[in-house]
Amino acid sequence: MIVFFGPAGAGKSIQGQLLAARQNWRWLSAGQILRDAHDAEINSYMQRGELIPSGLSNRIMGESIKKAGDIDRIILDGFPRQIEQAQWLIASQPEHGRAIDLVVVLEVPREELLKRLSIRGRADDTAEAIEHRLHDYRQVMYPILGYFTEQHIPVVHIDGVGNVGEIHDRIYAELKSRELV
Repeated sequence: MIVFFGPAGAGKSIQGQLLAARQNWRWLSAGQILRDAHDAEINSYMQRGELIPSGLSNRIMGESIKKAGDIDRIILDGFPRQIEQAQWLIASQPEHGRAIDLVVVLEVPREELLKRLSIRGRADDTAEAIEHRLHDYRQVMYPILGYFTEQHIPVVHIDGVGNVGEIHDRIYAELKSRELV
């Protein structure tokens, strides 16, 4: 598995989709999977810009990972978002038959993120929800990245500024250098 990290608006989804299409891998977007669940409890958390409880997210993401079947690699986009989810993901690797090969962190300055999110136009991209997600990212994601590092999972930081093709080329070059493509 390749795990994509970055704040809302960093480009995780487009980069995950491009990489999945290029390599015939499966892209699993936690946000999209959770939005598509049409669950009132999940929708309530998302509208407030709050993280969904780990048990609920783990169950839904676990089902999606299992459905990927024999696809060579999975790209996780936006999951895990809590330390408990990261612990679950690592602990459940034998159950899913998949290891985490790399964590890709897209680094984008706050001003660029706000600009991107203002034009994205998703229903949960209110100013309040955006600020809440950026705050959560700073508070929660860095400990998760530290945990992955402690578990000897490679973490790479990629410059997420530029056009989609330039960013994709940076990601692909990193994967190629690690013999993942």
